[in-house]
Amino acid sequence: MTEDPRKAAVKRLKGDYRLYASKCLKIRTKDAKIAPLILNQAQEILHEAIEKQIAELGFVRIIVLKGRQQGLSTYINGRLYHKTSMEGAQKTIVVAHKAESTSAIFDMTKRYHQGVPDVIRSSTKYQSKRELSFDKLDSSYLVVTAGGDDIARGETLQNAHLSEVAFWPKGTASSNFNGLMKAIPPRPGSMVFIESTANGVSGVFADMWRGAVDGKNGFLAVFIPWFVQDEYRRAVPDGWKRTPEEEDLAALYGLDDEQLAWRRVEVSQSGRDLFKQEYPSCPEEAFLTTGSPVFNTEMLVRMRASQVSSDFTRHGHTPGIGFAENPRGDLFVWHPPYPGKSYTIGADVAMGYRGGDYSVAVVLDDDRRVVARYRAHVNPEYFAAILDSLGRWFNKARIIVESNSHGILTCKTLAQELSYPNFYTEETVDKLTTKVLTKLGFATTAKTKPLIIDELRTAVSLDEMVIPDRLIINEMLTYVVDENGRMAAESGKDADGEALHDDTVMALALANHIHEARWEPVKVTEDFYFKAP
Repeated sequence: MTEDPRKAAVKRLKGDYRLYASKCLKIRTKDAKIAPLILNQAQEILHEAIEKQIAELGFVRIIVLKGRQQGLSTYINGRLYHKTSMEGAQKTIVVAHKAESTSAIFDMTKRYHQGVPDVIRSSTKYQSKRELSFDKLDSSYLVVTAGGDDIARGETLQNAHLSEVAFWPKGTASSNFNGLMKAIPPRPGSMVFIESTANGVSGVFADMWRGAVDGKNGFLAVFIPWFVQDEYRRAVPDGWKRTPEEEDLAALYGLDDEQLAWRRVEVSQSGRDLFKQEYPSCPEEAFLTTGSPVFNTEMLVRMRASQVSSDFTRHGHTPGIGFAENPRGDLFVWHPPYPGKSYTIGADVAMGYRGGDYSVAVVLDDDRRVVARYRAHVNPEYFAAILDSLGRWFNKARIIVESNSHGILTCKTLAQELSYPNFYTEETVDKLTTKVLTKLGFATTAKTKPLIIDELRTAVSLDEMVIPDRLIINEMLTYVVDENGRMAAESGKDADGEALHDDTVMALALANHIHEARWEPVKVTEDFYFKAP
């Protein structure tokens, strides 16, 4: 028996969104024409990621960090309209960041619906200002605005498109987002898309992005740089010559002169920072800090791409014994101590309770390479024992400990009770008695903190360090000078939902401060130091 041609066509279109988009969906193009939705380069990248996740998991959980005018919202809305209008019992919600966007998205959806051929279009029972209800399928497509009361509380949804989440009203963003996530369990066939341009390093979107990158929240992170699209090109003017920055970008991303010429014009119109946020080349460019970055972010991005290594071993500490390999240990070692080498250790001390700051130690070798990093919630007295074991293992390394607050106990325990032989002290002269006073550790003050941070910034800018630790580089990327002139971690959360920290930055700055600065370019090879990530 021959299959009904209409049913065969519907079956094929139902299972092939790319084909469905090109045959059934109409969009308003940038040059003000109504045309079929033929996927562009950015949309193709997202499409492939979705198809791969469906094949592997059976459902979609994707977060998209996008630039402007890439057509990703258009793709996602079309995809969800396709699913809702062709499958039964689907309840889909689209949440826009402001009322104007809500209207624009629903207008786009109505254009999709009206443009679908009659033989394919599902019947609708009613069509309100923000909802399409497909009566025969018992499915609905709702577009709402973020803000106000909790969205979808008590609902059960199958699909969601959360648009421009970084720009949702701050007062209600978290509660709205959490409510929506509870309304959409990860069941077969369900789809959740979070998409946005970046808007600072804190907030729901930034937190979710970091969690996705680290594989901790169940979402797949999809980033699409501006230069994948052919339209972002411009004729190269006469007398064209690349700037040093453009030479670096060309080498890093494979850009040609037409792309660089387009970028140069855009940067001149909007400024470098805004261009990076709205047309990022990499995720780090998009997440501009609300303060001024202390370190050269482009240098750090290059360092992360070329130096970060997963070729480390983890070690745990046993009191009275020292360190031994342990897959759950808090000490990460990229290169164990080598006979004849000298090492410096910088230590930042915290109170030790979970949820607070970390106690951190960073080990530099005499070529100014990070070879180990310890980070854990431990009390100040026990941290002294950690440092004692670590220092003796690394050839009796010179240890500098921040003596502020809880660090006083660590300093006294390490220097006096444990008699560590190579401990940093400061000598001062009493103004009244002229006696020379010895102080344990390094006192971080309004004068000394800028000194050690500037030293570290110089070493990074001159490419005089090797940092294989992703955590350290990530903390340096979010280390800023705020509007009050204070240097600290940017406000926000990391992939574990904790506040962003600067503990590794301070420990590295301290280690660098007492480093003897013997450095010369060293060719880093896989067998000598670490393997490429």
